[in-house]
Amino acid sequence: MTQADLNLTTIFPLIFLTVWACTLLLIDLSIPGRRKGVTALLAAAGLGLALGFTLAQTGRQETGFGGMVVLDGFSIFVNALLLVSGILGIALSYGYVKRMGLERGEYYTLLLFSVTGMMLMAQAADLIVVFLALELLSIPLYVLAAFARPKPESEEAGLKYFLLGAFATGFVVYGTALVFGATGSTNLIAIVNKVGIPSDGTVNLLLLALGSALILVGLGFKVAVVPFHMWTPDVYQGAPSAVTAFMSSGAKIAGFAALLRVFATAFPAIAADMTGVFWALAALTMVLGNLIAIAQTNIKRLLAYSSIAHAGYILMAFVPYGNPEVAPVSIAAGLFYLVAYAITNFGAWGVVIALERETGKGLELNDYAGLARKQPLHAAAMAIFMLSLIGLPPTIGLVGKFYLFRAVIAGGFTGLAIIGVLTSLVSAYYYLRVIVIMYMREGEPETERESFLDLTTIVTAVATVVISLVPQFLFAWASSAVLKLF
Repeated sequence: MTQADLNLTTIFPLIFLTVWACTLLLIDLSIPGRRKGVTALLAAAGLGLALGFTLAQTGRQETGFGGMVVLDGFSIFVNALLLVSGILGIALSYGYVKRMGLERGEYYTLLLFSVTGMMLMAQAADLIVVFLALELLSIPLYVLAAFARPKPESEEAGLKYFLLGAFATGFVVYGTALVFGATGSTNLIAIVNKVGIPSDGTVNLLLLALGSALILVGLGFKVAVVPFHMWTPDVYQGAPSAVTAFMSSGAKIAGFAALLRVFATAFPAIAADMTGVFWALAALTMVLGNLIAIAQTNIKRLLAYSSIAHAGYILMAFVPYGNPEVAPVSIAAGLFYLVAYAITNFGAWGVVIALERETGKGLELNDYAGLARKQPLHAAAMAIFMLSLIGLPPTIGLVGKFYLFRAVIAGGFTGLAIIGVLTSLVSAYYYLRVIVIMYMREGEPETERESFLDLTTIVTAVATVVISLVPQFLFAWASSAVLKLF
């Protein structure tokens, strides 16, 4: 492979972030234990610089490493969102790890490596790279989930996530092998070109369908769609809350980016076979996630099932992907909804972290009683986030669901849109319950006032409302990002 084939500039932000993380690991050795906040600030600075490099690549369309990675509008959009998610994750962690006695420098290095894996997932143009990126983003998350050792629930979360994650990765590897057996290649463009010439008889479409289904299982675990969601409530509850906040957004963004890249690029020939699968998975995930969330009394488990339900909404964007007229709009709606969910989710977890105590108290819904009287800004922000998760005005969640439902209806899947609307009505019960408890019940909740935590909560709350008033620019960016996929 020549230097021109490598084209290192396509993954320059990833290379920079990897070098920064390795350097930070060495620098951290000389930082005293009581000043690990310096490590956090350096990690955030690295993510900020990588974000600048990523945005500077806007407008470029290139491949690298012999076509195994790609730089295009889609990867730039997703990578920018992932880098912002990493910065928000550090902002939520800054005071939390001190308060919980978890202030160790490797925390931030692991987070940077996980972000690097997520970014590589968005740029993957080969199934082998998808596998490598999946492992790079997952292994640091396994460690971070168990970071609160020796707490049994944190160690249990890390072990469950590791065992089930390794099992799911096996499906991706086996699916990749079947796709290679069917087409003779793991490169996404080569696969679609091979499938586009069925007359030569060299492509086994049944084997290709089986391979794509197994890849869907492996990536479905990462984004927590039913029935691959079993790990989510226990891991979200047991892991440190700052880790859960980052995991619930970052891993979902990366997983859906890989699904979008793989199925929109490589497998359009089997769209007719996969449409029913996506339809069923989306409907089942929305129904089960919202119904089980009703019974939750722990805020972390409630947000875990909320995350599952929203994976179902995002999965709706995949259903019309076989229709060349509707698919670009549908995928753009999915990208927009990923942004809406990430902003809202980080804000909600910011309030959760503010109320959580070192002893583990503050995580039950009843602990939010009286929050509106004692901390009106936290209560108002949480109310905005709950309304956004339902999809009520004036929030970005409403706009995201409008774009999604409109695309699904345009694709001829009105029944799925009706299920989405009905499950949103169901979700109103448990989201509004949080608001009712905060504003209509007496209590004395204890909250932490931390500068970065409060700033993150305020910024995400403002963004949740403001973007809903002028969503056109974001949807236009998402639309331009997916044009090259079709």
